[in-house]
Parts: sequence; C-alpha cells; structure tokens
Amino acid sequence: MFIGHNAIGFAAKKAAPRASLGVLMGAAMLADLIWPILLLLGVEHVRIHRGDTAFTSLQFIDYPWTHSLAMSLALSVVVAIVYWIATRYARGAFVVGVCVFSHWVLDWITHRPDLPLYPRGPKVGLGLWNHPLVTIGVEAAMFAVAILIYRDTTKPRDRIGSIGMWAFIIFLAAVYVFNASGSPPPNERALAWGALAAWLLPLWAWWFDRHRMWDGLSSPSNMTG
Repeated sequence: MFIGHNAIGFAAKKAAPRASLGVLMGAAMLADLIWPILLLLGVEHVRIHRGDTAFTSLQFIDYPWTHSLAMSLALSVVVAIVYWIATRYARGAFVVGVCVFSHWVLDWITHRPDLPLYPRGPKVGLGLWNHPLVTIGVEAAMFAVAILIYRDTTKPRDRIGSIGMWAFIIFLAAVYVFNASGSPPPNERALAWGALAAWLLPLWAWWFDRHRMWDGLSSPSNMTG
C-alpha cells in the first residue's frame, strides 16, 4: 500500500494521543523509509517492470531486511522499546510497535507473493494490486476514515495546525494519484533517490501536529514525543 500506511499513522493518534503524529507516521512508513537506503547500498533489489502487477510497475526482487515478516516483527519490538525508553509512555510504545508491524500486514494484502516470511524464506502476498480499482477504493476509504479520526482526536491551536494538516493531506493525495496514473521511474536508482524524499513526511507531520491539541490535554498533543 501507499497512503494506506499514512492512514495507519493518522488513525493511531486516537490510540496514543500523547504520541507525536510524526513518530506514528514514521513508524507506519518505516520499512519504506529504510528500503531506498538499502537499494542504494545494493543490499536489496527492485526492477522497473511494466505489468508486474496491474497497479504498479515495480518488481520487488528481494527485500528481506525491510519487508520480511520476521524482520518486521523484530523491528517493531526494537522501535517500541526505544520509544518507551525515550518517553516512558507505555501505551505510545505499544502503538508505535503496532504501527511498524502494520506495514508488513498491509503489504501482505496488496503485494503479489514477493514478501518473504524470513530472509531467504518462502514468499507470500494476497495480490490486491492485481485489482487496481479495488486497491484505490480500499486505500482511499482507509485514508478518508483515518483523516476523520485524527481530525476529531485533535484540534488546531493555530493556523499552522489547520493549514499544515490539510496541505499535508492534499500533498499525499496528489502524490498517490500521480504514482497511480503516471509513468514509472526511468530506472531503479532514480526510484531509490526519489523514495528518500519520503523522510520529509514524518517531519511535516511532526511539525503541524505540534500545533494541534489533543482534547484531553492542555498542552501540545505531542508532549511525550
């Protein structure tokens, strides 16, 4: 999925309102944030291949460290522990860990069988991407519901909290439409460098979330990180 991962970040705010949206968004996207780095290092591999699935031209050859079930579980535990050490917010640590692992679950639903259970292990995937209209419908519905959850969980403290949030949402939607309908990247290296720009999204989310308030607090919504 693409904006489905962002939807998880938005919705998770209700479960852990004192956690920063930037952290929640970064956790839900984490596998895809690390992935382009490993592509550039030659550790994992992808190929531009039109028709690999009906929805995307990316053929995922191997990505055992970022997208295997075993490594996703391990990463979710490590990130949850690090977050708990940094904040002592137990609920937030649990939710952050769930966000990290949710990435594999959503990818398992959408990808063809190319997700390894463990490095060099058997590969699985339900293949929702072979049904583009269903894929778009599911992701759009997830995204819309998650936005409503976040909007109703937090309130803007100023114009940045409102304008920054809606600009972020519009940007994500525009990128999704472009990726779904535009031409594939010219080559794998260009894809990897472009994917690194996704690191800006958790920072953007962190920024406008600082200007929003959880209704149960009298201070910024990310007071505990």
